[in-house]
Amino acid sequence: MFIATRKKKENIAEYLLYMWQIEDLIRANNLNMEAIQANIIDRYDCLAEDKKRLTDWYESLIDMMVMENKQKYGHIQLIQNVIIDLTDLHLRLLKSPKDASYAAEYYKTLPFIVELRSKDNHPDMPEVETCFTALYGFLLLKLQQRTVGEETMAAIKRITSFISLLACYYNKDRNGDLELD
Repeated sequence: MFIATRKKKENIAEYLLYMWQIEDLIRANNLNMEAIQANIIDRYDCLAEDKKRLTDWYESLIDMMVMENKQKYGHIQLIQNVIIDLTDLHLRLLKSPKDASYAAEYYKTLPFIVELRSKDNHPDMPEVETCFTALYGFLLLKLQQRTVGEETMAAIKRITSFISLLACYYNKDRNGDLELD
């Protein structure tokens, strides 16, 4: 919760990837609050009141996952809303005549997005979500200490650059510093 709050303020892309990881941690603990308490919350070195806030946060995420039937896979609406916001911003940026650099970065990334979508079981997934899915998959491979090929690394570097730029624009937009018209 503390990390999520900080990441949401500082870097929306990191926040999103972090929250996907939290969903997976909850699933790995079978949505069992006792297991989450023992495996995650008790490991935090913080005050009892902060542990209580963490417990409440995990319980609320579990409740959302159950209510939205996301116990096995998928992302809760709270997190999907971030993808929706980023996708909306992405489309606004592409239509804007003010900054061609964003469109240029997008078009450099587009061949990788197209390739990923052709291999995916969800070809209708929004492009921004496709990018995040690729980044998250890469993070999981790294956590498993699996080898990543050169082509994959090239794609990840390009996607990272694109998503980083989008995240910067997101912060500008959120702060009221983005003029697209």
